[in-house]
Amino acid sequence: MRSLFLFLLALPTMAFHPIESSEQTEYVSPLAVFSSEWNKPQYLVCNTAANTDYLSENEKTVIYILNLARMNPPLFAQTVVKAYPDYSGNSRLLQSDYYIGLLAFLKNKISLPRLYPERSLFESARCHAETSGKTGYIGHNRRTKDCKDIETFMGECCQYGYQDPLSIVMDLLIDDGVPSLGHRIILFKPHTQIGVSIQPHKKYRWNAVLDLG
Repeated sequence: MRSLFLFLLALPTMAFHPIESSEQTEYVSPLAVFSSEWNKPQYLVCNTAANTDYLSENEKTVIYILNLARMNPPLFAQTVVKAYPDYSGNSRLLQSDYYIGLLAFLKNKISLPRLYPERSLFESARCHAETSGKTGYIGHNRRTKDCKDIETFMGECCQYGYQDPLSIVMDLLIDDGVPSLGHRIILFKPHTQIGVSIQPHKKYRWNAVLDLG
């Protein structure tokens, strides 16, 4: 009887100390739809912008996906790029030299440093994305003095038409119609810092500016 009494007394204390190991939320990668391989804990380090309070969720995910692609380019090619024509509903990509070239480009790429969000690069990207969007401008030249004053980057990518993070990243990596493949090359240089801003655009609905340093 005494043992039962002591057990009942202990119940409130036990309620305040639940066993956490069995209740933790399972990690789900933004690329999990393409392969469960991306759910491995080793890829969590790619979520470098998770706690950055000045970025939107889509802007954070752009950085996350870029880091995943840079950490394991061959896996990104085999799982994401190969499936992307069906996933996006754009079967035309299968005949595109730019798309085929991206597969070859990633096949033997080695892992690159992770990109970390940086405030001044974000301010530079946001100013350009906002002013470009309001005027319908396309290009890299800053249109206002305010934007020129805070312009900073070692490489810049501007993308038009998408708000979805994966679509933004894939459009820049495929680089359709850009003979120099400038966006693809910039995103696979050994940069370590990035600012991302996605803003409405007068002509293309959305524009994204990625400033890297």
